[in-house]
This record gives sequence, C-alpha cells and structure tokens, in this order.
Amino acid sequence: MIQRTISILGSTGSIGTQTLDVAESCGIRVAALTANHNIDLLEQQARIFKPVLVAAADMTAAAALAQRLSDTEIRVMGGQEGILGAASIPEADTVVTALVGISGLEPTLAAIDRGKRIALANKETLVCAGPLVMARAREKGAEIVPVDSEHSAIFQCLQGSGHKEVKRILLTASGGPFFGKTAAELENVTPAHALKHPNWSMGAKVTIDSATLMNKGLEFLEAMSLFDVPPEKIQILVHRESILHSAVEYCDQSVIAQLGSPDMRLPIQYALSWPERVPGPANPLDLFSCKALTFAQPDMETFRCLALAIRSAKEGKTAPAILNGANEIAVAKFLAGEISFLDIARVVEYALETVPREEADSLEAIRRADRLAREAAEACCAQR
Repeated sequence: MIQRTISILGSTGSIGTQTLDVAESCGIRVAALTANHNIDLLEQQARIFKPVLVAAADMTAAAALAQRLSDTEIRVMGGQEGILGAASIPEADTVVTALVGISGLEPTLAAIDRGKRIALANKETLVCAGPLVMARAREKGAEIVPVDSEHSAIFQCLQGSGHKEVKRILLTASGGPFFGKTAAELENVTPAHALKHPNWSMGAKVTIDSATLMNKGLEFLEAMSLFDVPPEKIQILVHRESILHSAVEYCDQSVIAQLGSPDMRLPIQYALSWPERVPGPANPLDLFSCKALTFAQPDMETFRCLALAIRSAKEGKTAPAILNGANEIAVAKFLAGEISFLDIARVVEYALETVPREEADSLEAIRRADRLAREAAEACCAQR
C-alpha cells in the first residue's frame, strides 16, 4: 500500500491510464482526474475511482460530462480553470503531470505553489522553463520526482550519492522505429510507419518524437534541469532493447545502472512510493530471457532533431522553448499529412534561426518564445 492521494492531469492518456493501474494495485486514493475531451473514458474512470473532482479542458466536453455524472457527488469543472483546480486540489498530496506539451507548465507551477509532490511525466515543463520551475519548487518545498523511465533510472542511480561525485549521466534511447535508416530512406515514411515504436506503447506525439529522436533531445534538456548538470556531462546511448533505462558514471569510474522491463508502471510507481519500494503491477524482468544488450552512438546527421535540441541546450535562454513550440506544430502537421517526416527538423531549425532569444526568467518570456516559435513554424509549413 502507498499512502498517497493523487491528482492525475491527463488521466485518459497512456501515462494516466497506467497510473490508475498502479493506484488500483497499490491502494492509492484518487482525488482528481482530468482529460481534454475523451469524456467516455473519463466518465468510466470517475465512476471506478470516485474522485472529488474531474475536469475536461474542452468546455463542451465538460458540460456533457457534468450531465453524465449528475447522479454522483463528483464535482465537474471545465477549461483551464478546471485543470488548475485539479492541480491545486487540497485533497491531493501528489500531482501526476501527464499532460502533453507546454500545456503542462502552468498546472505544474500551480501544484508546486501548493507544495505538492510532482510526479513529472510532462517533460516540456522543464524543457521550456527548467530553471524557473526548479527554483519555484525549492522555494515552495515541492518535491519533483521524474516519471520518464530514463530520468527515473537516473534518479534511482543517484540515491545516496553526492552531486560532486557524478562524472557523467548516461541517457539511453531506444532509437525509435527508424534506427539505422538513412535520410534518403526516411523521405517518404508515413505517420503510420512512425507510430510503430518497437518497445513502448505511448501517445502519438511522444511516439513521433521518439521516431525523430526529438524525444531524446527533450529528455537531454529535462535531465539538465532535474539533475543540475551541464550539457557536456550527459551522453546519449542508443540501447535498442530498452532494458537498461539509464545509468550514472561516478568519479571513481564506477557505473551504476537501473534495469527493468519496458513497463512504464514501474517508474510511475516509484515516483509515487519514493523513498520506499513496494510490490506493484509492473512486469518482472527475466534476465535469462533477455537478448544481448547493445549500445550505439546516435546518428545526429540523419536524426537532426536531436542535434537541434542539444544546440538549444548549449544556447540556453529561451532557445529550448522555441525548439519545443516549433516541434509541437511540426509534429501536428506531420500527423495531419501536411509535411514530410524530414520536414519536422527543417521546421524546428527555421524557428531556431528566426525567433530571437531572451532570458527565460519569467513565465511571460517563455510564453512569448513559445508563441513566436509556433508562428514561425506555421509560416515555414505554409511555404512547403
């Protein structure tokens, strides 16, 4: 049993549904659930877990949900007010931030302002506003515990060790569905091809980011803020088997790694149970049935999104927010069939080349960078 009460922002997505698996298995109470517009699943979840509050970002969906749940005592809210209400609900001590994209930033800050534990699955929050978010968490006494499998692995490997002892973080990548392909071979890939991840079941946006390796670039940026390390102390390793989830190399040349089955319920559960460990629903790892574990350098010439992300990490200021905003537009355009797979990197590069940088020291500056990046990306896509 885990003695926590949680609010899940994005409960109908992949992370959200798996969090509810963990909650059911470990006896975790649920205070609030949110979705965008998938009220069929949100209603089912509400009737099973009986939260105090449910919210739908889409106002029309929220109105329909309120009517459906009128026979219960569950409060229904809509729009951004509803999402922020779920993020700051007094009954929850922990908020699982499983929203997609920069939409997770303000709800995460709202939860931090209430001093809650943040089980962070929304990497864009730290990509766009890492220093701002981490400083606010320190000020408010809010714990940020990562949910991404790679960052959870690093977090686990760092337990009991001092910051000065760390030589390098070894951040693993599956390589996505197109590992080993050339740029010429990627010219005509379709969204259907890109959505076939070899190891993980994830939402569409994250899966496309994995195919372009942008996801690893975003995780590179996230790791810098989470673990307070400069870009030169992070090395990316392509590890196709997704068994070793990441590692830390120490000053004495020891390397400590975390291994497990490719099952997101394990890092989700650890974010909720830390510093304790309890039995849960994740699949066990059978080392006797594992294939050989392999490691390779990422191909940043073919998968240029990764190179662009690392470039933005080194530039700092609002460059990561520009990268992220442009990427969100480019991925949506690719999924809609409006641009090609390789155009995603071209669109992001255009935004990085054209949008001016400023200090990322306020929410207003980050919002402005995100807006300008999206406008630049839209303009670039319109030219293709």
